[in-house]
Amino acid sequence: MNAPAPPPAAPLAPGLYLVATPIGHLRDITLRALDVLGGVDLVLCEDTRMGAKLLSAHGLKARLERYDEHAAARARPEILRRLSEGQRIALTSDAGTPLVSDPGYRLVREAAALGVAIYPVPGPSALLAALTVSGLPSDRFLFAGFTPPRSAARRRVLEELATVPASLIFFETGPRLAACLADMAAVFGPREAAVARELTKLHETVLRGRLDDLAQDPLCQTPKGEIVVVVGPPLDVAPLSLAEADAALIEATARLGPSAAAAEVARATGLGRRDLYARALALRSAGESKR
Repeated sequence: MNAPAPPPAAPLAPGLYLVATPIGHLRDITLRALDVLGGVDLVLCEDTRMGAKLLSAHGLKARLERYDEHAAARARPEILRRLSEGQRIALTSDAGTPLVSDPGYRLVREAAALGVAIYPVPGPSALLAALTVSGLPSDRFLFAGFTPPRSAARRRVLEELATVPASLIFFETGPRLAACLADMAAVFGPREAAVARELTKLHETVLRGRLDDLAQDPLCQTPKGEIVVVVGPPLDVAPLSLAEADAALIEATARLGPSAAAAEVARATGLGRRDLYARALALRSAGESKR
């Protein structure tokens, strides 16, 4: 005996629907997401070609309009007008959950201010997929998006995150991956990490190991595709006393300049590099004043 067919989806209520879409494998989409994409008046896409491909793969048709970082400011007033008139609009990204390193939060904020109903339609997320497959602690994590392209600026950002007691998740591009991993190793020390590339796609790859080893791995030298880097939380080491930190800095500054000495002690202890650098300068100044 055949099972009864599922009931048809109820008509969608007016409002803004935030629809997660596959990060690679086109079948990684929820039944509810398909109902929404097939039932709204308009689908907003970063790239309408990507949106059309997804809809076509699932036998759906919808009106598509571009909504990316370049078009958002110009398109937003008209979208808000349509929402205020009771239309049903879906916001998607090229891959994954909307608003995660993508435009959209201003639209959500302004729509909410107008009293428009906003509905999350959860589903695929590259950062969560990478976290779960990394083998690193997942009870507490911080998503830091993309780091700056230049090493000096990138290290400043990493230094701000060095003492966060959580796993850290970053998006990165292939050409910058090796340099980014090297900067992470210099700032974070020998933490465990994972590099997840092309998740859910044909060439899915997950590499696990210490940051310094990953930075030298041939597979991390300018790879292609979408990349997520997960870095484990700070190493569980007993904090140094001020006297112990000073002793480590004095030994290091006998061989290195203050900046390099601070970086070395930071890697070994997990202490903040900026604080150690300031302390190294103070110790050097105190030593010179005694001469």
